[in-house]
Amino acid sequence: MAFIHGKNAVVIHGVFDLSDFLNDASASNSVETAETTTFGVSGGAKTYITGLREGTASASGLFDGAASAVDVVLQGSIGSETLAPVTICPNGTTLGERVQTLQAKTTAYEVSSPVGDVVSVSYTAQADGGLDHGVSLATLASISASTNHTSVDNGAATSDGGVGQIHVTENTRNSSTVLKVQHSSDNSTFADLITFSSLGSTTTASERIVVADGTTVNRYVRAISTLSAGTGALTYHISFSRR
Repeated sequence: MAFIHGKNAVVIHGVFDLSDFLNDASASNSVETAETTTFGVSGGAKTYITGLREGTASASGLFDGAASAVDVVLQGSIGSETLAPVTICPNGTTLGERVQTLQAKTTAYEVSSPVGDVVSVSYTAQADGGLDHGVSLATLASISASTNHTSVDNGAATSDGGVGQIHVTENTRNSSTVLKVQHSSDNSTFADLITFSSLGSTTTASERIVVADGTTVNRYVRAISTLSAGTGALTYHISFSRR
């Protein structure tokens, strides 16, 4: 058994790592139930069937009104029809760490200004398409060369697709970059599973791609980046969640 401390948590909203402003984050999955109780039910207890899943996320922390800081990012997301990929990493972004991902619509944002304390912020987001639990495939860090990241071993293949998510938070490259998730049955020969949209020079981006239900995802998965000839570096995080 290995418990973890919340001090290492990371929250990425779209192309912004908001971890420096936040001090609490949570993600929740729930499923609706529909009652199926009939006369003469066995044991005299209600019965139910499960319906659709629903996911939400919330976070709170300290106010900062600078450009690209927490207030500008979250205030700008309220009412937007553009969904933002959000990744919550309870123990950081290190390869293999558990993550929670969603395509988020911000439903509430609050700024609190108490007379005797620091100004704080809080927000809530609704998952569009569900909240998924997966693993980090690439630590949020700067790279300047094409990289095949170490694979993550799931122990066995799965057969119900999954979700890949990227956050490119900084990019000073003067050429294009392609990010992918690959899978393998033997940790030797890998095939493309997800190819994210190509990144142009100095472009930051976030993207969520769903692998269709019924698709086999092999035992091993890894992230790779292919950088065209040029200079500069980019900072990104990649995750994958099996379904």
